Amino acid sequence: MSDLPKFVHFHEEGPREGFQIEKQLYSVQDRVDLINALSASGLSQVQVGSFVSAKAVPTMADIDEVFKGIKKRDGVRYTALWLNETGFRKAQSTPQVDISAYLMFYTTDALSLRNNNCTAREMQERQEKWIGLYQDANAPIESAYIVTAFGCNLQGEVPISDTVAAAKHIIALALEHKIPTPRIFLADTVGWADPEEVKRRIGAVRDLDSEVQIGLHLHDTRGMGAANVYAALQMGVDMFDSSIAGLGGCPFAAHANVQGAGNVCTEDMVHMCHEMGIETGIDLNALLEAATVAERVFRRPLAGKLMHAGLPNRKGSATAAGCG
Repeated sequence: MSDLPKFVHFHEEGPREGFQIEKQLYSVQDRVDLINALSASGLSQVQVGSFVSAKAVPTMADIDEVFKGIKKRDGVRYTALWLNETGFRKAQSTPQVDISAYLMFYTTDALSLRNNNCTAREMQERQEKWIGLYQDANAPIESAYIVTAFGCNLQGEVPISDTVAAAKHIIALALEHKIPTPRIFLADTVGWADPEEVKRRIGAVRDLDSEVQIGLHLHDTRGMGAANVYAALQMGVDMFDSSIAGLGGCPFAAHANVQGAGNVCTEDMVHMCHEMGIETGIDLNALLEAATVAERVFRRPLAGKLMHAGLPNRKGSATAAGCG
């Protein structure tokens, strides 16, 4: 008996994930063009960028100008990432930002120190303050991320017990503050997951609370992104973060290079869902147009497969003769 969902939501993160790992600076207009192309595809949420230290992530120094330049469409939320109260306050005060409140937890000190300049425990303790900030802002907490939920380039193996402990803390925190349990996103921040481990960790979190909603933030760093999405679909997961043309990567995660760090590719995963009879509400042709814009902006071949192969020709073609 299949547990495949009937509808899957994709949260597009390419405009943040894609640009944050780059050394080169890109123009505001190039980024706006990509965001406008993405929002024309039927995506319900596009993460425009992040409110973080311009010294640490120079590509996000002009994020307020990017928000100013986008042409908002009805039905699309234009969100942002922040790592501390200062970033949240900047997001709050920037026109056109749709606040999507979240909590963030780490399984390893190594990445937490690189990303947030604090230990995993210290970051966990800070979430109490984040909850207060969100409540004061009347911003419902939609999600809680467990970063490096499958492994860490900097620290190594992450026992499943550590991922479960973080999820248990999220559930307890929601109960303590009398708020709905947010959707728990298991983040494969550095691409360590495999399909069976995806199933195991989803199952372990569900064993804590069968009603908890789970989403996945997956990277295709080592070529298992699509297999991991499929494994999660088999477990009934219906929400994924993804990036157009396979852009992305954490700049502090010690990847070998920018080419191997990307997120699961939005258009490829949407295509897989459609082929399996799963609805997404996304116009795949429009999404492929956005992938073309991304490749023009980055001026190099990007990792997406469908954008280069094209949609299947169900009627066949004589030109295909001779293929192996």
